[in-house]
Amino acid sequence: MVRRRALVLPALFALAACQPTATPDGIVPTDVDFLLVDKSDGTLAAYLDGELIKTYRDISFGDAPSGHKQFEGDERTPEGRYTIDARNPNSAYHLSLRISYPNAQDRAYAEGVGRSPGGDIFIHGQPNRLPMGKLSGDWTDGCIAVSNDEIKELWDAVPNGTPIEIRP
Repeated sequence: MVRRRALVLPALFALAACQPTATPDGIVPTDVDFLLVDKSDGTLAAYLDGELIKTYRDISFGDAPSGHKQFEGDERTPEGRYTIDARNPNSAYHLSLRISYPNAQDRAYAEGVGRSPGGDIFIHGQPNRLPMGKLSGDWTDGCIAVSNDEIKELWDAVPNGTPIEIRP
């Protein structure tokens, strides 16, 4: 029995060494299963199994960042629970992950007042026409913008179907 334990412990340590570890920038090379955006402090947090993996700071929102998106052209970023439902490698921005806005409630509200709720809300990088760097402040038409390096990390870690909550 002692000999068997002596063989099992080194095997367990070897398996533990194979577990993913954080890269120098803090992201674990594995899937993220939840995103939390906080508009009030300009952050996007990535989670796996309830544990925070990484927080992205100084992210950008729509030109009118206060309040929930209600109509096409209001330049607000939606608030509420959605999912990442598609990705576009050929976007006008460096990669983009589509957010499932509008949901049924968003559509019903807009239609109730005879308006379109809009759509095409993404997490994306910087405009492709921007040679280098990052635009500061809130400049999108309702999307969530991060740096090109950050969207590449998210692109690699966030599968379609990932829930996202956007808080005021």
